[in-house]
Amino acid sequence: MTFSLLARCAATGRFGMVISSSSPAVAARCAHARAGVGVAATQNITDPALGPRLLDAMARGSDAGAAMAGVTAGAAHIGYRQLLCIDAAGRTATHSGDRILGIWNTAQGTDCVAGGNLLAHHGVPQAMVDAFTASSGALGDRLVAALRAGRDAGGEAGPVRSAGLLMVDAESWPCAELRADWVEDACPIEAVARAWQVYAPQMAAYLPRARDPREAPSYGVPGDE
Repeated sequence: MTFSLLARCAATGRFGMVISSSSPAVAARCAHARAGVGVAATQNITDPALGPRLLDAMARGSDAGAAMAGVTAGAAHIGYRQLLCIDAAGRTATHSGDRILGIWNTAQGTDCVAGGNLLAHHGVPQAMVDAFTASSGALGDRLVAALRAGRDAGGEAGPVRSAGLLMVDAESWPCAELRADWVEDACPIEAVARAWQVYAPQMAAYLPRARDPREAPSYGVPGDE
């Protein structure tokens, strides 16, 4: 009931992921990223604790493969879990247990990895990887392109109702965390894409506001002088 793509931007060091599902608030449970460390997805029948465990292992120096092996070896009910991660060097790893729902698959490319379950067909993750690899520009733009490609390739077998985009930069908090947690009458993927379109030109202004408001640009609202 989920399809996602995780990626690293080699030029900026940013990490990010996009995800969509028929379930509500998919990004709240499934999307995990840490500045300077990597990004991890926990999906299918989700245990959200596994995302931070993967990031902790990579923060301690494990590459993506070693982190995945260590976390899956000690996790309960691991047959129900689908996990993906990418480390600081762009290495990727996946785990799909023997109790994954419906049609599922994963695909890996340069600085990216995609996966899904209850898919329309096995080719959806590869379509997302192909779209990301063929794209250029800002990481957020490339992530949105990959999510749209997954949808256009067939996406989930049923209708998607939630979606999200998570991205981290050099700071300790997400530089972008955009979500559509339940959308019935329009595509949540397009809701997230629109939010990114609005937020992207403003994103850089929020960093100096956090570091030193005296040096921050105008808020552009009435009363800001």
